Amino acid sequence: MPQKRENTSERKKEHLQICIKRDVSFKTKSNGFENYEFEHYALTEVEIDKIDFKTVFFGKKVNYPFIISCMTGGTEKSVSINRYLAEAAKELNIPVGVGSQRQALEDRKHLDSFKVIRKEAGNVPVLGNIGGAEIASAEKPADLIKKLIEMIEADAMVIHLNPLQELFQKDGDPSFKGLLKAIEKTCSSIEIPVIVKEVGAGISAAAAEKLIETGVKGIDVAGAGGTNWAAVEMIRNKNNDPYFREWGIPTSYCIKEINKLKKRRSFTLIASGGINTGIDAAKSLALGADYTASARIILQSAVEKKAEGVVDLVKNWFSAVSKVMYLTGAGNLREFAKVKLIKREDFF
Repeated sequence: MPQKRENTSERKKEHLQICIKRDVSFKTKSNGFENYEFEHYALTEVEIDKIDFKTVFFGKKVNYPFIISCMTGGTEKSVSINRYLAEAAKELNIPVGVGSQRQALEDRKHLDSFKVIRKEAGNVPVLGNIGGAEIASAEKPADLIKKLIEMIEADAMVIHLNPLQELFQKDGDPSFKGLLKAIEKTCSSIEIPVIVKEVGAGISAAAAEKLIETGVKGIDVAGAGGTNWAAVEMIRNKNNDPYFREWGIPTSYCIKEINKLKKRRSFTLIASGGINTGIDAAKSLALGADYTASARIILQSAVEKKAEGVVDLVKNWFSAVSKVMYLTGAGNLREFAKVKLIKREDFF
C-alpha cells in the first residue's frame, strides 16, 4: 500500500510553529557582516534629518529600501499574521511578500490567508511566491504563474529555490530538472517582473548570472546566517546532520560577488539572510544591495506585537541606517552605495 504523502497545510503549520518558537539559526556560520566596518568620515556635512530613503520598486514608489520577505500562508493562523504584515507594509509603504502559494493550488480551504495581503496592504507592491520544483515540473509554468498572480493581484512574482530543504524534507521534491528553461518561459510570458530567491543557503554569482540571462529582473540572495531550513526539516524529522545543517554561502559574500555583475547586467539585488538589525541592513546596502529584506524576526514581531511591532522595528532599523549614513558622509542611498566598507582584518 503506497505511503500517504504529507499534507501541505499541516507542513506549513509545523514550519510556522518551529520558526516562531525554536532555534533554527546556523550554529557555526554567520551572515558575515561582522567582518566589515564602516569607514568613519569626520568631515560629514550631512543633515541627518533630511536623509530620505524613498526609492522605486519596479515602478512603484516606496518609502524604504526594505521588503517584508515572503513568509506564510496556507494555514488558519497565517490569516492573522499576514494581516499584520500587510497592515505594517501599508503604513510603512514598503513591499510585502506572501508565503509559498503551493497550498492554494491544492485546495481553496485557506485562500483567504493569501488574499488578505492585497486586501489589507492597499497599493503597496505585493509579491507572489512559488517554489522552483513546482515550476520545473509544470507542463505550462507560465499559466501556473498567471493563476498565482491573479490570486493576489501580485506586482512581482518570486520563485524560491530550496534544494537543500527539499533534500531533508519528508516527501521533499529534490528534482529541479528543466528549471532554467521553465523560468525563461515564465519571464517571457508574464507582464510583471520575476524575482528568484534562495531560502537560506545563498545564490552564487554563477547562478545569478544564469538567472539574469533567462530574463529574471531581481535576485534575492537569501544567504546563510539567518533562518536555516535544513535545521527546520531536521527538527521535524528528529534527525541531525551537522555538516549539511551548516551548508550555505554567507549573505555578505553573496551580495559582494553578485554586485559585480551590475557592471554588465541590469537587475535588482535584494539582500536577505540574517538581516536582524539596522546595522545588518546598512552593511547590506553599502555592499551593493538595492533592497534589504527580512523574514523570521519580522514574523516574531508580528506574532508578539501585531502590525505596530513590525512598524516600530523597521523604523528603528532605518533610524540606525540614517546614523550610519550621517557618520559616513552619505546624504542619500546613491551616495551610500559608494561608501567604503573596511574588512576588520585590515585594521590590524
